[in-house]
Amino acid sequence: MKKILLGMAAAWLSLSVQADEIVLNDSHPDSHVVVKGDTLWDISETFLKSPWMWPEIWHANPQIDNPHLIYPGDVIRLIYIDGKPRLTVDRGETGRTYKLSPSMRIEPLGDAIPAIPLDAINSFLSRSRVVLNGELDEAPYVLVGAEKHLVLGAGDQLYARGDFTESSPVYGVYRKGKDFIDPETDEKLGTQALDIGSVKLETEENGIATFSVSRTTQEIRVGDRLLPNEERSIDSTFFPSAPDTDIEGVVIAVEGGLTQVGSMDVVAINRGDRDGLAIGNVLAIYKTGGKVRDRIAGDTVDLPDERAGLLMVFRTFERMSYALVLETTRPLSVEDKVRNP
Repeated sequence: MKKILLGMAAAWLSLSVQADEIVLNDSHPDSHVVVKGDTLWDISETFLKSPWMWPEIWHANPQIDNPHLIYPGDVIRLIYIDGKPRLTVDRGETGRTYKLSPSMRIEPLGDAIPAIPLDAINSFLSRSRVVLNGELDEAPYVLVGAEKHLVLGAGDQLYARGDFTESSPVYGVYRKGKDFIDPETDEKLGTQALDIGSVKLETEENGIATFSVSRTTQEIRVGDRLLPNEERSIDSTFFPSAPDTDIEGVVIAVEGGLTQVGSMDVVAINRGDRDGLAIGNVLAIYKTGGKVRDRIAGDTVDLPDERAGLLMVFRTFERMSYALVLETTRPLSVEDKVRNP
């Protein structure tokens, strides 16, 4: 599986911190030596109380179009200029201090430290898919394999039937998974399309197409559906940020069919493109407050929701999104609330 290393921009390292927007940690260090295994999220947390707020600082420096990546051996230092805190970088290989500028140094991407440890979502970034209602049912389907085989693998040929007017050279093979239902409105948000493999179109005539199977995650079966390969580029850099709009939603599913959620788990939430969510948006997770009997007043009281974690959206669809849980302070579960941090 192709490893996705995420080089989050380091432009946040050369800017001033506004006291009314960005707050330094009380116990922040004066410097930090970057080591292999660090992530930029961790480094941000070292200096900032709200690490997702670093883009707000970065936007104060719009002249930086191509920010640096951060590498093991670099030293990040906190200094003060005109009474305002700034962060600078001592490059490890030279010991020289750099105030980040539009210039770049060319290094293999694999040498840069990642933004967030996202190995857990590589397969989601490349293949996971949520389709709108009825899209799978209307898609072309596997009719039979060559020599009438009913179960197929990589290297085999298959015949499929359906509408191939899009003339896509590559199709993904999918099997219907669960339906995602909004627990608040009962709206159907989409259907999970489980990745089974990839096939390449060879010939097509009168709605019957011949494909060669190039990749499988499990055996392809008669009735599996074919969807054109998505024309979707995967951004190799995530910029954790607060949403531009007010978001209030809930966790609707956990990958793997679990009910309990922990750090680095992938979850689905009931908010997406139409709600203003964007890739990289960070949301706080809240446990719903319970009900207690007030023995003095004799009535029932709703306790306030309690903040219990953070997640970052990494894939959006029209009506829902996938997100990675970054932090937890207590066990989380399906139907926990999510909102602006």
